[in-house]
Amino acid sequence: MSADQTSWDAAVRHLYRDAFAYIATGPRRHDWTSDILALMARAVPDPRGWARIDDAEKDPERVGNPNWPFAVHPPEYVRPRLKEIDRDSAENLLLALTESGCTLSNLQYFDESPDELRAMARTVLARYGNEATYRTNVSKTGSAPGTLDFTLDSWGYSPMSVFTEDCGLVVVSDTEVGLFWNFNDL
Repeated sequence: MSADQTSWDAAVRHLYRDAFAYIATGPRRHDWTSDILALMARAVPDPRGWARIDDAEKDPERVGNPNWPFAVHPPEYVRPRLKEIDRDSAENLLLALTESGCTLSNLQYFDESPDELRAMARTVLARYGNEATYRTNVSKTGSAPGTLDFTLDSWGYSPMSVFTEDCGLVVVSDTEVGLFWNFNDL
């Protein structure tokens, strides 16, 4: 499956319409951790010019702090806090990030069926190709290594922002890195 700009932009804008989100893709230039930090600092453009969602863009806290609401961390902090997950878990996580709480119960707020929403998530991931890897700061550890279990009531995460809750997905391909993040101040 591949994604074109129109379908990718439409899927991203629709899925994250009600989230306080930061969705961005940048070029893969260095170690993926450095590339992600550049995205968090809003220091690189989307290499294809596709949609970027930055709900914190106009917040006064951003003045003089391009990272906000991300906290400034060195690579040594970020890398171990982003655990690798499989593609199915990444697809579910994209859907769980559509609202606060990082849960698939968020799907009830859409008019589309779960299958239609999953097709949108697959469109989003298709941009990065079949060889992409996926990482998250969310811990809803499934029974198999590298999986997330969204049936669990409890979950945790490694904070990357100034908010009380922030959950995200990092997608790494040979040429691009994608950042999908949702923030919530409980």
